[in-house]
Amino acid sequence: MPTTVQTVTGATETMVLNMGPQHPSTHGVLRVVLELDGETVVKARPEIGYLHTGIEKSCEAKTYSQAITLTDRLDYLAPLSNNLCYCLAVEKLLGLQVPKRAQYIRVLLTELTRIGSHLVWLGSHAIDLGAMSMFLYCFREREEIMKIFEMVSGQRMMTSYFRIGGLALEPPAGWLAPVERFLNMFPGRLQEYENLLTKNRIWLGRTVGVGTLRAEDAIALGVTGPTLRASGVAYDVRKFFPYCSYEEFDFDVPTHNDGDCYARYLLRLEEMRQSLSIIRQAMPKILPEGPIRTEAPGIVPPQREKMKTEMEALIYHFKIFTEGFSPPPGEVYQAIESPRGELGFYVSSDGSPKPARVKVRAPSFVNLQALPKLVEGRLIADLVACIGTIDIILGEVDR
Repeated sequence: MPTTVQTVTGATETMVLNMGPQHPSTHGVLRVVLELDGETVVKARPEIGYLHTGIEKSCEAKTYSQAITLTDRLDYLAPLSNNLCYCLAVEKLLGLQVPKRAQYIRVLLTELTRIGSHLVWLGSHAIDLGAMSMFLYCFREREEIMKIFEMVSGQRMMTSYFRIGGLALEPPAGWLAPVERFLNMFPGRLQEYENLLTKNRIWLGRTVGVGTLRAEDAIALGVTGPTLRASGVAYDVRKFFPYCSYEEFDFDVPTHNDGDCYARYLLRLEEMRQSLSIIRQAMPKILPEGPIRTEAPGIVPPQREKMKTEMEALIYHFKIFTEGFSPPPGEVYQAIESPRGELGFYVSSDGSPKPARVKVRAPSFVNLQALPKLVEGRLIADLVACIGTIDIILGEVDR
């Protein structure tokens, strides 16, 4: 048990200990260097770099299309969000306009991704604080979302389903039926979570007033997403800089003024309800027949049926997947609202088939720097709650 060290002169000294990088409550290979006075955290310094994947640099060795598979591995709990942001950036570089039906499908699937990511957050955060049942319940519901992803793309997690210019494949017939079942089932499950936790004395004791982050501090640190909105700042990229036709959807941006762990818990629950509303609005927009990819020969692969009858289509397909395509020289920045906050991709082109530079504005990386502000002066047990409530993913911290 860490304690204050007393010297022979009677003076007290603080003790420096490592938490992680092999610690279950750091949610990945994160090392936090703690200076402790007994059980009280005097200083906390996050140390990153133990899961360095080099994804940004690896993109420079891939064609624009090949790099999509790398984006799945950044925030591995929201791979479709990463796919979407990168594809939007390259589409902006190329000046491509994606068909409306493909945009609506992208919205539906990324909102399912948001719910699935929040479920992993809630289950893991709850088990950190001793609520074992919540972990099992949250993963039970997330499994239904994973089945939908597998039905649509053939993969449960690393889908690479969003492609430059649209979607990889036409969704299978009947795929909206399990989405409808989930929409009907999930509100009741959300209420179960609230019944278990929202007024639970142990939960309140571990989260209320713990890890408070004031709005001005959150803004100064560049914090975004639920962590920012729980401090009272109503910033959401979907509202401020709409993409994929989000301006056509009616939804609220929930906020909370307390800025503590409990406020961030309540806010993410409400975010899941808002995502359900967006999905319901997207479903009738998807139903009419329509293209899922834009017509851009030499950039977007042709339909497989055309490849069997048209020589030009076969040539385009071969050249796209062997040589890639070359956007005009230039640079773009594209941001979306991922489950953790503002996710941004900066993509620079030098006119070759491979990106000259790809830089990711990862919300987990930026939000993590708020950790010392949350925990200094609190107990070690509160540190566990604060790490969980930021909802970091080390895959995009060490990108």
